[in-house]
Amino acid sequence: MTTGTDRHLRAGSAWYRQPVAWLGIAVFVASLAGCLWLISVSTRYADTPLTTSHAVFGVPVSAHSAARPLPGSPPRPTP
Repeated sequence: MTTGTDRHLRAGSAWYRQPVAWLGIAVFVASLAGCLWLISVSTRYADTPLTTSHAVFGVPVSAHSAARPLPGSPPRPTP
């Protein structure tokens, strides 16, 4: 048989009465809002190319820096 205090204890331990649950929800919503804000801000600005003549972090500066295949040779399949 349940008493009034048992119902009160169960009602007090509901998820919506736990402050850490609300904190977790707030952090999650804030991180989603921050991601959306960064995406919207990044679309406003152009990705300007670097003015260097060498590779930066191993990435070529332009797509034309790769060796071109000889004319008449068949294209190589990509793995």
